Amino acid sequence: MAQIFCIANQKGGVGKTTTTVNLAAGLAKIGQRVLMVDLDPQGNATMGSNLDKRKLDLTVYDVLLESASVREAAVLSEKCGYHVLGANRELAGAEVELVALEHREKRLKAALAEADADYDFVLIDCPPSLSMLTLNGLCSAHGVIVPMQCEYFALEGLTDLVNTIKQVHANLNADLQIIGLLRVMFDPRITLQQQVSEQLKDHFGDKVFNTVIPRNVRLAEAPSYGLPGVVFDPLAKGSQAFIEFAQEMVERVQSMKALGKKPAVV
Repeated sequence: MAQIFCIANQKGGVGKTTTTVNLAAGLAKIGQRVLMVDLDPQGNATMGSNLDKRKLDLTVYDVLLESASVREAAVLSEKCGYHVLGANRELAGAEVELVALEHREKRLKAALAEADADYDFVLIDCPPSLSMLTLNGLCSAHGVIVPMQCEYFALEGLTDLVNTIKQVHANLNADLQIIGLLRVMFDPRITLQQQVSEQLKDHFGDKVFNTVIPRNVRLAEAPSYGLPGVVFDPLAKGSQAFIEFAQEMVERVQSMKALGKKPAVV
């Protein structure tokens, strides 16, 4: 059974796409079967997985409108080692088209269920806004991974996201919970970041991942080459951190299975 996780944060520019593609590549490197789903019409996660979004025959748009299955639309990124259910500008139109359809918020969930046995992990890159696309991602997922910078504005955005997840948990997806908070673009030399990091650990406890992703030039350069940092420069500090994070994710999933799923959101 595939473990399905949304990478989400209602604040923009916090590294959601960077986290998604590098976690996917990290999991693939340690032997996991991974599907990365790009739910953002900008298609950055698709392009960052060494695929040209303009040349895709089928995308997540076709899957949401039930004109293609996940197996038909998913493409293997050979350089990255994982499958991609890509997105392009067409996906922006899905917002309008889904409104009139039945079970509009659970279309992705139904599609992923058919490919459940094909993957160990499904990672969904969500857009920053709370849209019908994000809602499809949250209704599909077992949990949410929240990448966040250790800044005070980020704490405000986290409050909004937690409230959204609680609403979805209560009304649409009883399995949904926050799996963990990932500290990204972290610079230990900045006192404020250290303070916010400590506040997160005090408030959320073991929901804060042990792995910390440092601010890293090679990770920032990688998208311009159409690759995750883990593939672009495996020896960079940021890439090594994402491989550690992939290992931590596998361990956390195994411990969750051993303990049974907890209904609590946070």
